[in-house]
Amino acid sequence: MRMLINVPETVVADALRGMAAAHPELTVDVERRVVVRRDAPVAGKVALVSGGGSGHEPLHGGFVGPGMLAAACPGEVFTSPVPDQMVRAAAAVDSGAGVLFVVKNYTGDVLNFEMAAELAEDEGIRVAKVLVDDDVAVTDSLYTAGRRGTGGTLFVEKIAGAAAEEGAPLERVEAVARRVNERCRSFGMALGACTTPAKGSPTFDLPPGELELGIGIHGEPGRERRPMMTSHEIADFAVDAVVDDLRPTGPVIALVNGMGATPLLELYGFNAEVQRVLGERRVPVARTLVGNYVTSLDMAGCSVTLCEVDEELLRLWDAPVETPALRWGR
Repeated sequence: MRMLINVPETVVADALRGMAAAHPELTVDVERRVVVRRDAPVAGKVALVSGGGSGHEPLHGGFVGPGMLAAACPGEVFTSPVPDQMVRAAAAVDSGAGVLFVVKNYTGDVLNFEMAAELAEDEGIRVAKVLVDDDVAVTDSLYTAGRRGTGGTLFVEKIAGAAAEEGAPLERVEAVARRVNERCRSFGMALGACTTPAKGSPTFDLPPGELELGIGIHGEPGRERRPMMTSHEIADFAVDAVVDDLRPTGPVIALVNGMGATPLLELYGFNAEVQRVLGERRVPVARTLVGNYVTSLDMAGCSVTLCEVDEELLRLWDAPVETPALRWGR
């Protein structure tokens, strides 16, 4: 195992200390594992709170800031944060307008966020929840009942975060978040497995000359293994899977997301193929985002997410955002 770490037991705490030093616009509680925008709570505004296991950076801590999340709760690597973290985050950012929990559909996250919502409401905090389940690769998996939450999480956090930034009430922000999730679909693939610090070896065996189609973001294998394919062939497979499920009738925002170890040279080349397939399928593309946004440690590979947008959702996507990992318009 060759990793830029001290010991596996402190990898999350060390990363949070480094994040705090790099981003003074955030308040990072290393011991209690909560990342909060420094100006929180913002009077009169709904606060978005999300979180999940570490190892998916920049998700979620890198999306804390104006126009997106008010707070994020990082768990241990690929492990859900605990309810106390979520309640602490909600209390830190609630201005009285309520809190929206954005939850990826993984069993641990769902259970812990549900418990946290009950505890927060006992403390007088109004809480709504939205479940992100955009992955079309599998119906159930090692970590979920139903579809997994993957790249669509970025769209929910960005677009609902913009609605909150505009001062929309909790019910409206929740409705926008649900609408975004309903319009998002994702599909991922891997050229190599990731290695968790605690395990120190790949999470699954992928022989040379093969790839895994339909992977998730926790190092789990996918739904199908095939001999190595070209970027052209992978784009055909992945985009067809997404479009056939989403069946968009309007424009989409396309996300070509790296899993952590695939360089931008390859991601941009793959994006060219994604755009080709969308053109062949007569799907208009309103915006495109390419880069590492929802990762799986050092996994080689990528995912494709499409979000069908109307005029309002596109306006909210374009609205200003200022976070460590996503920023424009300010």
